[in-house]
Amino acid sequence: HQIKLKHPILRTGELEKLRQLDRPGFKVATLPILFKVADGKAGLERALAALCHAADKAIADSVNILILSDRTFDRDYAPIPALLASSGLHHHLIRAGTRTRVGLVLESGEPREVHHFCLLLGYGVQAINPYMAYETLYDMIDQGVLTNITYEQAVYGYIKAVVKGVVKVMAKMGISTIQAYCGAQIFEAVGLNQELVETYFTWTASRVGGIGLAEIAHEAQQQHAKAFPEFPVNGH
Repeated sequence: HQIKLKHPILRTGELEKLRQLDRPGFKVATLPILFKVADGKAGLERALAALCHAADKAIADSVNILILSDRTFDRDYAPIPALLASSGLHHHLIRAGTRTRVGLVLESGEPREVHHFCLLLGYGVQAINPYMAYETLYDMIDQGVLTNITYEQAVYGYIKAVVKGVVKVMAKMGISTIQAYCGAQIFEAVGLNQELVETYFTWTASRVGGIGLAEIAHEAQQQHAKAFPEFPVNGH
């Protein structure tokens, strides 16, 4: 049994329909992709290992659609970078021999540009809900930045532009369907160290070294600090 999607970019309502799916042959689970901010690299490494363990447990429990979500982040927990979490899990399941038994769906506030979607699809994600992009469109209309357009029209136009962009990238690589592009990994890593590439982006060509998990965790901590700033009260 499979679910056929018109394209891989899901509206929020469509994602919720998928999450609440109640049909024979389908079982859905949502896994958080978060790590404890205070623990830095060690916390990120533990969170990635926990994600893989949770996925293994879900698949053993007959789950065949996994939704990776960063929606529940808070003051203590920051989102794991979407591509790192998705690709890391994708390759873990390949090594475990269970990748073909499950579909990967991403619910993330991170993807917003065509290249983001290309990378996520190229590293195994089969459907994406970029909820923050939709909420940004709503906010822009509400503040009058976007005029003479309804929210539904804006979302429709955004999705259409993203899908056209992804298809254009695929066409330049000689790939004719998104299904064939999914998991194809037609990228070269630049600026990532060998250990990171081998573990989480396995089989990706990498001729230029660079950062590892420590730097990625540090960058995530910096972004998280902007979202949850500490303001002094009475000089403390």
